[in-house]
Amino acid sequence: MNRILFSTVILLMAYWLPAQSIIKITSDRLFDGEQMHSDYGIIIRGAQIVSVGPINSLGTADETIALGDATLMPGMIEGHAHILLHPYNETGWNEQVLNESEAERVIRATNHARYTVEAGFTTIRDLGSEGAGYADVGIKHAIEKGIIPGPYMIVAGRALVTTGSYGPKGFAPHVTIPLGAEQADGVDDL
Repeated sequence: MNRILFSTVILLMAYWLPAQSIIKITSDRLFDGEQMHSDYGIIIRGAQIVSVGPINSLGTADETIALGDATLMPGMIEGHAHILLHPYNETGWNEQVLNESEAERVIRATNHARYTVEAGFTTIRDLGSEGAGYADVGIKHAIEKGIIPGPYMIVAGRALVTTGSYGPKGFAPHVTIPLGAEQADGVDDL
């Protein structure tokens, strides 16, 4: 069975290698997003891909990593993520947003960021912190600083929703419940 190695390795290597290290990564196959190539590789400097092509045309590097029977491919993009939530089959939305501390949610998100990049997603679009303020921005900055591994993040911070369209339901009218998003109706509110 073929192993597939995503460009995740490049992102993860950026945390441990000197910025100017030149690394050659070779494999039996490379998928460039359009077609499969045999005996191709890449040259990276730090976290940047500087060359892609047939192994014999790539030139020299400080180090070569030969992956053999693997397929290199570009990282994938997740277009609708919520890094600060975990699956609802583990814990429902109400329980997470209303009862878990922001610290617990950030710790979970740190793990989610690592799992996400290890799964081959090198970019995510995170569409709201679900009641955790701007914690998604802090996680994004921690990744960018190399404090934690994770994908490149495009974040929303506090999401916007129309009044009554989102959040927990069924509570008495006098009870104020955190919604996980900011309500905004019309031009003035936006």
